[in-house]
Amino acid sequence: MTRFPQRAWRRLLWLLLAACLLAGCAKDIPVFTPPAQRPLAAAEQPWPANHLVVLAYHDVEDKDPDQAYLSVRTDHLIGQLAWLRENGYQAVSVDQVLAARRGGKPLPARAVLLTFDDGYRSFHARVLPILKAYRWPAVLAPVGAWLDTPAGQPVDFGGTPTARDRLLTWPQLREISASGLVEIGAHTDALHYGINANPQGNTEPAAAVRGFDAGTGRYETDAAYETRVRTDVQRITRKIHAVTGKPVRVWIWPYGAEGGTALRIIGENGYEMALTLEDGLARVDKLMSGARMLLADDPGLRAFAQSVATMEEPSAMRVAHVDLDYVYDPDPAQLNRNLDQLVQRIYDLKINTVFLQAFSDEDGDGLVRSVYFPNRWLPMRTDLFNRVAWQLDNRTNAKVYAWMPVLSFDMDPSLPRVTRWDPAANRAEVDAKQYRRLSPFDPVARQRITEVYEDLARHAFFEGLLFHDDAILGDFEDASAPALAAYRKAGLPDNVAALRTDPETMQRWTRMKSRALVDFTQELTQRVRAIRGPAIKTARNIFAMPILQPQSEAWFAQNLDDFLAAYDWTAPMAMPYMEQVPRGQEHQWLDRIVDAVAQRPGALRRTVFELQARDWRKPETPVDSKVLAGWMQRLQRRGALSFGYYPDDFLNNQPRLDLIRPALSNAWYPAP
Repeated sequence: MTRFPQRAWRRLLWLLLAACLLAGCAKDIPVFTPPAQRPLAAAEQPWPANHLVVLAYHDVEDKDPDQAYLSVRTDHLIGQLAWLRENGYQAVSVDQVLAARRGGKPLPARAVLLTFDDGYRSFHARVLPILKAYRWPAVLAPVGAWLDTPAGQPVDFGGTPTARDRLLTWPQLREISASGLVEIGAHTDALHYGINANPQGNTEPAAAVRGFDAGTGRYETDAAYETRVRTDVQRITRKIHAVTGKPVRVWIWPYGAEGGTALRIIGENGYEMALTLEDGLARVDKLMSGARMLLADDPGLRAFAQSVATMEEPSAMRVAHVDLDYVYDPDPAQLNRNLDQLVQRIYDLKINTVFLQAFSDEDGDGLVRSVYFPNRWLPMRTDLFNRVAWQLDNRTNAKVYAWMPVLSFDMDPSLPRVTRWDPAANRAEVDAKQYRRLSPFDPVARQRITEVYEDLARHAFFEGLLFHDDAILGDFEDASAPALAAYRKAGLPDNVAALRTDPETMQRWTRMKSRALVDFTQELTQRVRAIRGPAIKTARNIFAMPILQPQSEAWFAQNLDDFLAAYDWTAPMAMPYMEQVPRGQEHQWLDRIVDAVAQRPGALRRTVFELQARDWRKPETPVDSKVLAGWMQRLQRRGALSFGYYPDDFLNNQPRLDLIRPALSNAWYPAP
């Protein structure tokens, strides 16, 4: 046998090594999109029709702007208005906005509405002359009780005594209204303060939440809250109309915090616009929940320009999914320490969203036996959700989604449960291997679940809802009596055996169940928005298989296209170990999920991929933090914009902060 030369061996080894390196690198190369097919940034696209920038100013000072009053310097205000004008922004009036909403002349491209809150005297002295020079309209929304304060007495500025001459007088407001440039809106009469909103003493915006009476241990009733808000709205409306002689059409929420019940009352009193401090552009078809950009910290021109120019850009969601069971402790001192640790953790992560458990799952079986808020139908473990959600919102600036089951509630045993038909035994029974769920086809069960959601909305302040993955129906479910009656009403066979006899009937049955679950979650959303406000966002968990194998909808009653159409965010459980992905193939599997979503135009901008931080195949075993960070980076290189993980074990620093933060935080690893 001829010996292979040593030099040739070396060359062959180098070639093999290079091939391996190239193959390894190739797996991590992002998907190539030709330049012509790449989406333009929002700022480079045509201005969306009938959208507008709404800017929220407060006080204006010539020097040393006081951030207790969110002041901007006069020269900064002038520079900002000049930048807007020179960059094609056109100031519009309330009349123009309302005319566009009614189908009249559309708003111009880059429309901007200027608003000034609270009613500072600087508006009369500094702002009005500038507006007259520009011939630009604006909205001024005073607080009635502050203008009522007699001369020489301090204004009760949300509990802080403030010099009376910092605020306008009613005669000055009349003069401003007579200018013809300024619409006088309302910023409440006397509800611009924080009210005690839970047993722990957190203060929240008085106009938007029901108060908690520490003396009686009870929350404000719906009737008492509505009376309090209605009285305030009517009082400020009368005051402004008496001074200006004009209808009051614009409501500006104190602290930007809206409430659905209060919004209904505002509409009943003739208001046609209600402005918040939500991110993004306002739309003429959503004027009763209009977005505004807050001008805080006296931004310089560069920061101002960047903020305005990027208002249209959708923000990527970065999420930690938190079990409130980790925070709870029967010892109040330990509970406080746990909460502080959680808040510090989220602050240090530099993320923008928390999916926060609103229920308790002490047994870990997914059946909800108690919750963390007052309600009509389930035991309350302790009144904790509102406190934690508010602390996260205020101390970390993260948006909180209330994570709730859809069907898995341990309520009255007489309520029908989802049952599975067993063809071998020819009988239907609850599947012990699956979530124990109330039947979504039973009207009493639906009503009680709805009332639990309503009670959550009454007793907590949050940004959105995350519907849990328990909203599923298998290919032999639901065989309960209410479900069979619903199938019969829909023109389908009323027994599971007949429903499975042919592919066409099976497909109709599957689609009916998928839509029924979507419709029920949308009904829950409507009830929550009616109380909490129309800005409440929605997300829903979806299993990986219906995404990767659409025909598996029959096994879950979940459909990706349904989810994308129904919810603000679709949340795939992109969990390789849970799905038993073979070792070493996790990245390719994640690629497949991202690619499947990416086939739908624009879907990646509304999808948040949830990774697993625990390996449930080995009890209590965390996923290696480096591995989890690598999955996050893989998702983003493949084109995913939004992602997060479950669970966050903040008590044990799992996943490790130093390893996970660079891969997760927008501040460390921003979206391209």
